[in-house]
Amino acid sequence: MFDELSKEQKIVAGSIVGFLVAFGFGIFAEKQLAKRRTLGPDEILDRIKRDFKAEGPIEGSWIEMKRVPWKKFAHETAVYFGGITRREADELVQYEFIVDAYTGSLIDMYRL
Repeated sequence: MFDELSKEQKIVAGSIVGFLVAFGFGIFAEKQLAKRRTLGPDEILDRIKRDFKAEGPIEGSWIEMKRVPWKKFAHETAVYFGGITRREADELVQYEFIVDAYTGSLIDMYRL
C-alpha cells in the first residue's frame, strides 16, 4: 500500500500518524494528571458554606489551608479539616468537617 506513495507523501502520512499518536497520548496524560489535582481550600469552604446557608445563616467558618493525608479502612486520600458556626435556637452551634481534597466530597461532619 505504501510502496506506490512518493517520498513526500510518506513523510506527510508519517507526520499525520505521529501527530495523532502524540495528541492521543497528550489527552490520556492530561486525564491522568487531572485525577490527582486537588481542589483549593477556599473553593471547598465556599461549597460547604453554600450548603449550610441553604438551611439558615452562618456566623463564621474556617478551613485549614494545608491538606493532610487521611486513611479510613482501605480508603486513602488527602483531606482538609474545617468548621462552621451558626445559630440554632438562639444558641451558637459549631460543626467540624472533613473534606476530600481531590473530589470536594464531604467525608465526615460532626457537631461539637
